[in-house]
Amino acid sequence: MVRIGIIGGSGVYHLIEDSELRRIGTPFGLAYVYLGEFGDEEIAFIPRHGKKHDIPPFKVNYKANIYALNMLGVERIIASNAVGAINPKLKLGTIILPHDFIDLTKCRDSTFYDGKTEIIVRGRNIEGVIHVSMTPYTYCPEIRSALANASNQLGIHLIDRGVYVCTEGNRFETPAEIKAMAIMGGDIVGMTGCPEAALARELAICYASISIVTNYAAGIGGREKLTHQEVLDVFSRRLEDVSKLLARSIPLIPRERSCACKDALAEFLK
Repeated sequence: MVRIGIIGGSGVYHLIEDSELRRIGTPFGLAYVYLGEFGDEEIAFIPRHGKKHDIPPFKVNYKANIYALNMLGVERIIASNAVGAINPKLKLGTIILPHDFIDLTKCRDSTFYDGKTEIIVRGRNIEGVIHVSMTPYTYCPEIRSALANASNQLGIHLIDRGVYVCTEGNRFETPAEIKAMAIMGGDIVGMTGCPEAALARELAICYASISIVTNYAAGIGGREKLTHQEVLDVFSRRLEDVSKLLARSIPLIPRERSCACKDALAEFLK
């Protein structure tokens, strides 16, 4: 069994070098998972947009990806996301550990529990319409704590709090949309954080993400136009820090889970 899963966004595909590709069939389609060592531990890595980065955010098979990690026995997932800054105080290149999210996606299949599909978690079958809670913590506090401690040990500055707003894509948001998100309490905006985090919770898998501010959202910072190249350029400058954070944080994550994430399905796994 593999304890740790990593889901990488733009620019972190170097993690799959010298790894073994597994094509894993799930009830939700095929998932491509790379098994290898990182941070002195075996990990399962999924390039969210495909190895060639040819899968747009709204077409990522989030359910197959998360379920495949579940099939491998993964208990903890660390994700990375490139995001835009809604909060004008954030600078380009800032690393943030979100503590909450707002899901504004429109067309994504966001639950495993459709009342028809049999889901298997820890060897137990779960059927029906199940509602899981995203409280008391939206993201796993144990993974977030390990990432924060790793940043302190390495001297890499990060912000240990932020509200991630997820949009459908592929277009960037309008200035009016960003203004509305700011009023709602959003700090950063991206296109891949949901339903990924909620799907992990539905399988009682711990999940946290590292977000890198790669651009200013529309109407923020006096910018008039956003390009994908801007995202890649800024992200590439922080790749080394992200890799160091991942490697240092993995051994800091407790092997025995004490967080509430593990109990998301407690009443169904008795």
